[in-house]
Amino acid sequence: MEIKPLFDDEFPVLYRYCLRMTGEPDHAQDVAQEAFVRLVRDSVDGPRRAVRAWLFRVASNLVRDGWRVRENRRRLLEAHPVGPESPGGVQERLEREETVAEVRAILEGLPARDRTLLLMREEGFSYQEIAAAVEVNASSIGTLLARAQRRFADAYTSTTRSVVYGEESG
Repeated sequence: MEIKPLFDDEFPVLYRYCLRMTGEPDHAQDVAQEAFVRLVRDSVDGPRRAVRAWLFRVASNLVRDGWRVRENRRRLLEAHPVGPESPGGVQERLEREETVAEVRAILEGLPARDRTLLLMREEGFSYQEIAAAVEVNASSIGTLLARAQRRFADAYTSTTRSVVYGEESG
């Protein structure tokens, strides 16, 4: 199938569809273009109706995934607003940076699969997406996540205990 005639016929329709879904002309254009890029990249072929349906399905998924990313960012910003620092903010920031460094060190000490599981879940990935990334059955993800969380919690607890006990003995 030739891409140019397909693009000429379907892009305007796909763009309008994406615009209705997003309400943002630039985002709609990006999504429609990405759908065609994936069409070429994946060498999708078949009857024109099937290819057209594939394009609309990909565009719908791209819009949905984009919405999920924006929703995660919004949720994170609500939970951790960015604003001017208060007078006590410097101390809070230093403590937060110290905690972040501890967490990063603990994550680095975990097996790579545990680290991937925990970080992907924290970013809002579904069990199916995580399963595909770590190449396991999706039905195993809950158990694997629970084990990874336990290993992380144990490592974090032992780290904080050693800091507390180290201060008491000194």
